[in-house]
Amino acid sequence: MNEIAAFNPTGEAAGAEIQSPETIPHSIEAEQQLLGAVLTNNDVYDKIASIIGPQHFYDPVHARIFETAAARISKNALASPVTLKAFFEEDEGLKELGGPAYLARLAGAAISSFAVRDYAQLIYDLAVRRDLIRLGQDIAAKAARVDIASEPKEQIVEAEQALYKLAEQGQSESGFQSFLKAVTDAVNVANAAYQREGGLAGVPTALVDLDNKLGGLHKSDLLILAGRPSMGKTSLATNIAFNVAKAYRRGTRPDGTEGAIEGGVVGFFSLEMSAEQLAGRILAEASEISSHKIRQGDMDESEFRRFVDAAKALESCPLFIDDTAAIPIAQLAARARRLKRTHGLDVLIVDYLQLVRGTSENRVQEIGEISMGLKAIAKELEIPVIALSQLSRQVESREDKRPQLSDLRESGSIEQDADVVMFVFREEYYVEREKPGDHELDKMAEWQERMSRLHAKAEVIIGKQRHGPIGTVELSFEAEFTRFGNLVKPWQQGGGDF
Repeated sequence: MNEIAAFNPTGEAAGAEIQSPETIPHSIEAEQQLLGAVLTNNDVYDKIASIIGPQHFYDPVHARIFETAAARISKNALASPVTLKAFFEEDEGLKELGGPAYLARLAGAAISSFAVRDYAQLIYDLAVRRDLIRLGQDIAAKAARVDIASEPKEQIVEAEQALYKLAEQGQSESGFQSFLKAVTDAVNVANAAYQREGGLAGVPTALVDLDNKLGGLHKSDLLILAGRPSMGKTSLATNIAFNVAKAYRRGTRPDGTEGAIEGGVVGFFSLEMSAEQLAGRILAEASEISSHKIRQGDMDESEFRRFVDAAKALESCPLFIDDTAAIPIAQLAARARRLKRTHGLDVLIVDYLQLVRGTSENRVQEIGEISMGLKAIAKELEIPVIALSQLSRQVESREDKRPQLSDLRESGSIEQDADVVMFVFREEYYVEREKPGDHELDKMAEWQERMSRLHAKAEVIIGKQRHGPIGTVELSFEAEFTRFGNLVKPWQQGGGDF
């Protein structure tokens, strides 16, 4: 393979050599032998069609020969030196190589069919190297031009997207799949749920009643978690993030791949709160010390020790926080891809949807672009995406403050793109603000009775679920630690005696 050029992009000299064809990675010999194999045995085309296309050939004449041969084979017509000759009578590039006789020489240089995949992979790898060089040159050229319309941050995002697109090429076959494969995948998901103790197909949140209703957090799903301010949207999201990351255990999955077999790696985009504030909330939950006390540093020795122990225990949790404000949806997607590539990613949380930036100047269209973008991330990375969302103020004007789908701000696109829409609702919050005057004894007694009934309780209302039932799930809520938990039912009280 003496025709494969070495490439060493170091220093100015190497940069100058990139322009020379001799230094660009390629192998004319490999291309000739692979084309010869295809022209002598059309059946080998099916072995390599998923690996390379005409665009991966270095020599443009070879690319045209491969393209013409592929077109004929796809029509169940013979592709041989004789049948291809008619298509290349006037091809100037082929004339320079010796005319139609070159096709016969290719057939004479054919490799055996068992080696075609290796040769195809070599040609593909060399093409990727050439793309990397071109991409590097484009990045350098754009960076050298000082253009007001092209900010450095935007250039970085564009470069990341181009690199990720390059990395993902050829990794999975797209297009149609047989019903047999789809059924097999569905059976595997059901089997995983059957084998798992809790009977869940998705990633468990550790909130038992919620998991039973949703079946866990499913791959490729976009889950919207909405609520009015002070309902506890962020608290519930951090609780789920902490529970999933805490349960993380890596191993070999049933399909043979390496990854999370329990819990998962969590990415958390916190657009409203800083990473330190978010970590403080999680620490308050883990150490059972009020977040107010943590902020004020008002802890006794035993509480501080508990706080430090909780911090040490959390060090190993695979929970990654990005607190960039007003992040564009394209940059959010690029960072999620990078996290999956470097550390893995099993659940992504965005707090909250309305703070992500789109490209449209029309607000409704911008929200549509963001919700579609989040759904695309879920499908592309095959992970559940939980996006928090605000509700409109019309909730406050109703007597029954329980939210519904129409309360979602810019609801059309969000409701359409979401697989699951959940609302966090704490009636205690509203009743607490209806406290009567001390002189109204009858109303005070009634108010106290309502407060005791609602105290430390929250509801998660599932308003939409594409693959399951809707309904309400009751959870416990400890405001002091901003923690949601499983609500003990009346028949579960008394240490399990009933």
